[in-house]
Amino acid sequence: MPGRDQLTGQKALSGNKRSHALNATKRTFDLNLQKVTINDNGSNKTIRVTAKNARTLKKYGLVK
Repeated sequence: MPGRDQLTGQKALSGNKRSHALNATKRTFDLNLQKVTINDNGSNKTIRVTAKNARTLKKYGLVK
């Protein structure tokens, strides 16, 4: 799922796909975006963040 992390602004990286013969073709490393609901000043908001950031939010109790 392409896009950006709405919290940190991270975006997909680009690189090469390498075959057995070491041929290089361009590819993208997409983010693992997840929808999480956070409590923002009394109102619930759904944002898309990476799975790593979702774990961090859950650790600090910011995810509903």
